[in-house]
Amino acid sequence: MLIQLNTDKTVKEAAEALHIAVEAHHFGVMQVHDLRETMWKKGVEIAHECLIFEVCQPQQAKKVLDANMSISTALPCRISIYEEGGKTTLATLKPTTLLAMFNTPQLNDVAKEVEDSILAIMTASASA
Repeated sequence: MLIQLNTDKTVKEAAEALHIAVEAHHFGVMQVHDLRETMWKKGVEIAHECLIFEVCQPQQAKKVLDANMSISTALPCRISIYEEGGKTTLATLKPTTLLAMFNTPQLNDVAKEVEDSILAIMTASASA
């Protein structure tokens, strides 16, 4: 259900690499949420740095939405980069697992293609 990759990069370095990898795989970054900063503004401190990237490949998203608009509740794909215990991790929920919840087997190939691309983006971002 979860894909996790560790890296020797800092959160900032991994984030910079992620921006590049997203473009290289024909995805776009829709939004980046700085969870620690957002929580701090709400008066809640969290100890760990965490950036959540919302990424999308528009052609794939259109296929999914044309088949079942309720899948919009699971879009866009998210990749989290966080620090915990002195290590940086990239993580995402598997698109194949998410789409399986919507009982749309005709989208299995799309989900697998997106998952493969997300894994490639994460791998490129984590590598030295």
